[in-house]
This record gives sequence, C-alpha cells and structure tokens, in this order.
Amino acid sequence: MNEEMHKLKHLLEHWIEHNDDHLQNYLDWADRAEKAGHPDVAKQLKAAADAASQATKFFKEAERMLSKGK
Repeated sequence: MNEEMHKLKHLLEHWIEHNDDHLQNYLDWADRAEKAGHPDVAKQLKAAADAASQATKFFKEAERMLSKGK
C-alpha cells in the first residue's frame, strides 16, 4: 500500500470513530429534545443519527476494500 493510501486508511479509521462519537451525541440530544417537548426536533436529530450511521457503513466498506487491495 503506498503512502497516500496508508494515509487514507488512517483517515477512514479516524472518520469511523469520529462519526460514531457524533452519532451518539445526536441521539443523546434527540432524547433531551423529546423530553423537553420538542418531538419534531428529536425526529430530525434521529434522522441525522441514521445518516451518520449510514456514512459509517460506507467508511467501513471503503476501509475493508482498501485493506483487501481493491
């Protein structure tokens, strides 16, 4: 694996971890918004969490492919 792809692999690992941290934060705030009487806000934050989860899946697949040399 060349130096650029090695850096990309490292970035993917970082993005996965960072994205997962944000995802949990979105869910925590969705819960708070719901409890504060803002179900529409909570719904949007949960949708953001779903999108972050989907992005993590793409990052993981890219990392898997890079590791396999595809």
